Parts: sequence; C-alpha cells; structure tokens
Amino acid sequence: MTQRHPDGSGDDDLVLHLGREELVVRQRFETLSIANDVAIGVWFLVGSVLFFSESTATAGTWLFVIGSAQMLVRPVIRLTRRVRLQRYRPGGAGSEHAFDF
Repeated sequence: MTQRHPDGSGDDDLVLHLGREELVVRQRFETLSIANDVAIGVWFLVGSVLFFSESTATAGTWLFVIGSAQMLVRPVIRLTRRVRLQRYRPGGAGSEHAFDF
C-alpha cells in the first residue's frame, strides 16, 4: 500500500504491514537508487576477490558483467523519478493544463 506525504509532495511512501509492525520506505526512488549502489559495490567487491583464484575467475567475470549492467540501471531509476515528479507537478509542462488551447 502506498501513502502520499501529508503535504502531497514527493514520492509515495511504501508501507509494508508485517503482523503488528509496519515497514515504511520513504522516498522510494532514492531508496531504490541507494540499494542499487550497494548491490553494485557488493558485485564488484566479490568479483574482485574471485579473481584471486583461476578456478573462480569466470564467476568473478560474471559478477563484473552484472555490476556493469546494474550501473546502467542507476540513471534509469533517476530518469524514472524525474519523469514521475514532472507528471504530478500542478501547472507544469507534464500537466494536462499545458495542453489546453
């Protein structure tokens, strides 16, 4: 379930109910971008360690490929956030009012 900020601005909050507790993820796109950056760091770190042995070098290479592909995801996340924010901005270029003649 998503909830809007009280002032109606920014990203929707993602609220996950876990029994009597709830996990609230604020600013979903920024959080997703940070999680993506952490995963990239993990792939490259583990890939680097795997290069120390010839028997694990292939696995290390694949982790570098995954990390490199994931680096392409980062600007896509940022672009998605920007496009989405423009869509909700009242009176902005993405607003329905901009197409009134």
